[in-house]
Amino acid sequence: MTVGVDLPARPAEAIEGIAYFTVSELLQNVSKHSSARSASVEVWRSADRLLIQVTDDGEGGARMDGGTGMAGLAERLGAVDGLFVLDSPVGGPTTVTAELPWRDREREPNRTGAARRP
Repeated sequence: MTVGVDLPARPAEAIEGIAYFTVSELLQNVSKHSSARSASVEVWRSADRLLIQVTDDGEGGARMDGGTGMAGLAERLGAVDGLFVLDSPVGGPTTVTAELPWRDREREPNRTGAARRP
């Protein structure tokens, strides 16, 4: 398992939470379904987007209509103006790319509605 993160700062807590959940669910899918020997996670920022890519060397064949897992992740990302792209040919490898809107942590409102100070 390899992990690479290239971020200038942490994103807003809500975006970070969705990113964490997405990676966690994808790695759980790798563990349960892919017969992979290795996986990688890459996280980076490009302009106003947070990008996540999870790749494994498993048998592939993952589908959006194969259950609630992938479709549920795509729906969750779509709810916050995100994107979810699945590339998983039979025989592998599988690559999932997820995009979320970048929101700065220090500009995120706190629970009282006031902006946080850095």
